Amino acid sequence: MNYCAPWWLPGGNLQTIWAALRARRYLQHEPVFRRVRWTSPDSDFVDVDFASGSSDEAAPLLVVFHGLEGSSGSHYAQALADVANARGWACAVPHFRGCSGELNHGPRAYHSGDFEEIDWLLRRFRSERSGPVVAVGISLGGNALMRWAGEMEGSAAGVVQGIASVCSPLDLAASGWAIGRGFNRQVYTRMFLKTMVPKALKKLDQYPGLYSRAALLAARDLYAFDNVFTAPVHGFKNTEDYWSRASAKPHMRRICVPALALNALNDPFIPAWSLPQPADVSPSVTLWQPGQGGHVGFPSAPFPGYVRAMPEAVTAFLEAHL
Repeated sequence: MNYCAPWWLPGGNLQTIWAALRARRYLQHEPVFRRVRWTSPDSDFVDVDFASGSSDEAAPLLVVFHGLEGSSGSHYAQALADVANARGWACAVPHFRGCSGELNHGPRAYHSGDFEEIDWLLRRFRSERSGPVVAVGISLGGNALMRWAGEMEGSAAGVVQGIASVCSPLDLAASGWAIGRGFNRQVYTRMFLKTMVPKALKKLDQYPGLYSRAALLAARDLYAFDNVFTAPVHGFKNTEDYWSRASAKPHMRRICVPALALNALNDPFIPAWSLPQPADVSPSVTLWQPGQGGHVGFPSAPFPGYVRAMPEAVTAFLEAHL
């Protein structure tokens, strides 16, 4: 991917924040989503938002797995839905547990390595359509998607034609270290915890004794939050165990389906030194690592700028493998 940020948006933080808060997400009309509730294998629910657009069952379906605390309302989801519609594709955004505006029923939430969740969702999409299925995961969703592809190895090709991860923390320990420091800690960490902590407390109301309320209220970074909530609730010993076992990078040599890993080198959350190199991945994986873009930014000129550069590039990659 050849990408150059507008001159008036220098640096990864500006490219990240402007794209999320101010950039234009669609060319003409805001995507309209229709919500469907699916019952999960563990008798919980997942809300899936289908974008209005192609109703042809033979058309390609783009499945978008959102990032941490994201949804179909996220800037990247709307931009991807708009670009998919322009290509004549269908688009669906499944929400991770608790991210659709309603707390899920079970004693769990979601996490970066939840490849089992990815698996049943993708297989259901595959079973309900006659056309090809492709998937893109943003940030956390991309790590989970790549983790799934590594786990499935050759069988992934029977489910999807191709996948992509965008600005994903494929080495969770490195990204956890980065987001817990300096400006990142003061801005991004606080932003995430502002919604994560209240949802975790509501989960504790559902399931008293699930974890320590006092320890959660004392958490000031994602490391502490994961240590109290994410890791133990989802079967990990602690944060180190979670970040190690959930990271996709160690499994990318096993990926057999066409896959794109797109990461900007100036992503504030993800240190460039932690990104996978050709020796770390299988021949099925393409690495795009432009110098600019920020974290799920990639805004384009002119002012005020669209966020179509990434969706256009990612869908072009996936279309080449249909």
